[in-house]
Amino acid sequence: MDVTLARCFVLVHDLDLALAFYRDTLGLELRMDVSNEGFRWLTVGAAAQPDVAIVLTNYLNGTPADADALAALIAKGGLNGVHFRTDDLDATFEKVRASGADIVQEPTDQPWGPRDCAVRDPSGNLVRIDQK
Repeated sequence: MDVTLARCFVLVHDLDLALAFYRDTLGLELRMDVSNEGFRWLTVGAAAQPDVAIVLTNYLNGTPADADALAALIAKGGLNGVHFRTDDLDATFEKVRASGADIVQEPTDQPWGPRDCAVRDPSGNLVRIDQK
């Protein structure tokens, strides 16, 4: 049995801001943009990984109270997002910094191995980027 990652979901409060960050700042390609009854799903991914997708969405299957609780977690940066890898961490970090993203940690050699940085996407989701 072989199990691989196909897609992951990142909840965001503003899909246009999220698209600007993930596509225009990080360089991911937009693969799909679907809207339905006030909800939207944007599928993005790296050109080098055509079988792996990140779905940015404002959809939550739950009650209005669940939506309010999630909105509060997103607003205070209480959710993790995704972890990326790049061949040039310093250049990627400078591009992310120039975009105005919230910087959590500048590029640092971590005790567990990689050199990485941490930022927050426009919704407050934590995004880590490490050096190949």
